[in-house]
Amino acid sequence: MAVRRVAVRSVVVAGLLAFGAVAPGPAQAAGSGGVGAGPEADVSYHGRVALAGSRLRVWLVPENDGPAALPNATLRVRLSADLADRQRLAEGCARAGLREVVCETGPLPLRGQGRHVGLALELRERVPEVVVQVDTWWNGGATDRNHANDDHVVLALDTGDAYAF
Repeated sequence: MAVRRVAVRSVVVAGLLAFGAVAPGPAQAAGSGGVGAGPEADVSYHGRVALAGSRLRVWLVPENDGPAALPNATLRVRLSADLADRQRLAEGCARAGLREVVCETGPLPLRGQGRHVGLALELRERVPEVVVQVDTWWNGGATDRNHANDDHVVLALDTGDAYAF
């Protein structure tokens, strides 16, 4: 099975999936552990989200528990609310749809962290709550047998409080 390699700076979106639809991304397709699979790495994310008015802040740190280092990976942030038309995104991040942003992690050393990602996203309109899903979109060609620590769903209420994951 061939593994698709995707660079964040050249994301092409052929269509949009409704929020919550289950469709395997390249990370899941490559993570089967079959013949020809790449190295094994356990990518995880830790961070927090906060919603105040129509502004959603997402801060997170990608980590790699190994057993192999990765030169790069791509994380995805999906929302239950539409993004405003204009966004100022962090370096290495790109909009991937009405409700999606993808960001490169940078190198993920063995038992180390990738670059810290901070997003200040503007929503199309003010909502009382937003569901934020963070997962791995591309895992650098590695097999990751533990998706429990790189697939998070967080409910953020419009209080300005930070919700950790």
